[in-house]
Amino acid sequence: MYDIGKNKGWVSVGISADTAEFAVNTIRNWWYIMGEPEYPKVTELLITADCGGSNGYRVKLWKYELQKLANELGIVITVCHFPPGTSKWNKIEHRMFSYITKNWRGRPLETLETVVQLISNTKTKTGLEIKAILDNNIYEKGKMVSDNDMSMVNQRQNKFHGEWNYQILPLKNREVIFT
Repeated sequence: MYDIGKNKGWVSVGISADTAEFAVNTIRNWWYIMGEPEYPKVTELLITADCGGSNGYRVKLWKYELQKLANELGIVITVCHFPPGTSKWNKIEHRMFSYITKNWRGRPLETLETVVQLISNTKTKTGLEIKAILDNNIYEKGKMVSDNDMSMVNQRQNKFHGEWNYQILPLKNREVIFT
């Protein structure tokens, strides 16, 4: 996660597969530790994301897990995906990851604790600060979402490339759905 306005980053270091569940749990952890304290009265969260991978626009599990998060937080989650082949424009690559790799250059990444510590120690002259945690959860690869489960995703597509730009709206009976 990278908050452009605050110049603050968040990294979850996982121990299993990079799945949509892992990606959404990263957002969840960021929200409770960094996001909510900075934005206590927010009603909507805007996420820009690449078009592929665990948070791709075609990944059903991504949208399903975002629905669970929207229900949990009671906020609208707006997602804008970068068009295919344009991830190089994603600010996270230039303003965050480049400094993380500079920070750990030449240091052996022998333990997960070392990786988390080196990421967390990343700072720049322009004020970038990054927090990192170790996510010890095991995420199952290839998890499928049924058409029935997808029908419960409260998604509103934008008129401009709705496949890449959409909102996930919280459901009113959120404690009943998605247990």
